[in-house]
Amino acid sequence: MNLQDYTYDLPDSRIAKHPLKERDASKLLYYHKGEIHHHQFSTIPDLLPEKSLLVFNDTKVIPARLIMNKETGARIEIFLLEPILPSNVHEQVMSSKLSTTWKVMIGNSKKWKEGTELTINLSGDTFQSTRLTHDTVRFDWSSDLTFSEILLAIGQIPLPPYLGRSATEEDVPRYQTVYSKNEGAVAAPTAGLHFTDRVLDSIASMGIQKDFLTLHVSAGTFQPIKSETIEDHPMHREQVHVSRSNIETLLQNETIIPVGTTSMRTLESLYWFGQLLEEDENAEFFIKKETAYSYQSPISLENSLTNILNYLTHKNQQSVIGQTEIFIYPGYQFRVCNGLVTNFHQPGSTLILLVAALIGNNWKRVYDQAMNNDYRFLSYGDSSLLIP
Repeated sequence: MNLQDYTYDLPDSRIAKHPLKERDASKLLYYHKGEIHHHQFSTIPDLLPEKSLLVFNDTKVIPARLIMNKETGARIEIFLLEPILPSNVHEQVMSSKLSTTWKVMIGNSKKWKEGTELTINLSGDTFQSTRLTHDTVRFDWSSDLTFSEILLAIGQIPLPPYLGRSATEEDVPRYQTVYSKNEGAVAAPTAGLHFTDRVLDSIASMGIQKDFLTLHVSAGTFQPIKSETIEDHPMHREQVHVSRSNIETLLQNETIIPVGTTSMRTLESLYWFGQLLEEDENAEFFIKKETAYSYQSPISLENSLTNILNYLTHKNQQSVIGQTEIFIYPGYQFRVCNGLVTNFHQPGSTLILLVAALIGNNWKRVYDQAMNNDYRFLSYGDSSLLIP
């Protein structure tokens, strides 16, 4: 595939640099079986297919940017990526009061030597960061605070780089969905930013079911494709949490619409985990980017989900935590999802490829219509409901 076939001209002026005052006042482009209509997001309950299931990602963005200063005055930025110790499970680490080690990106890296510490005085207590390797840092503190409380006190919300600005007080609540719950993301699942309690209540009154699972969005979501061929792009890995209840709900519904590409990636990864269990009942929940393209005759969705329920019963677990680097691009056959609620994405990105996999070359019509009708693009931009 040629990456140039999945690019478009996005002027900086069309990137939404700030959120709207009202979340559900954003525009909504409705694509339905080739036809395109324009609405306000607050009307989405009227557009959703009857008896459909909306699946949300309830991850919560953490204040992942830490600014620390050396005694010399050098400014060091630590960007948290994923926990390593004492656990790699985000929620466990965030609620812990023990020291923790993270994989990170470090700004002004040359000024901070491995094996040395940086310290912040936090209300009379000490918060210390020790650089272990080029991309790992251990954090220790003397107070009785959890790591989550530490980050709330000293961290900053990590806005996407294309916004070209630092986070403000406005971003603290707005770069977060109203239903965010499980801490661990370093980028928001932005398709969900448009939902308000009012819209959610209206959806429920229409008889449309809702369900919530978790994918902790990583910084890799902004990684541009630089490889000569699309298929060679190194996909980022993200942690997913799925419950027995999630799987039982999926089995009871036929029209499943994820809210956001992260929810879609989780649902489709779940199917492939069930496929792995077909061959090995103790298979690891790790979906490699090529897994979805490795099977000639995949099993049915019902069989896949049943395999996962049997796995949970065998393990005496109520949920499963896994890793996915699934790569959804044109040619992919969707196994779970029947539509998508999503924002408008960067040119030539993996997310454009995902949209193109769902609605084919009509993605160009969708983006042309959005551009011609003054839609706002990217994280704080407007929304779309895509039903192929």
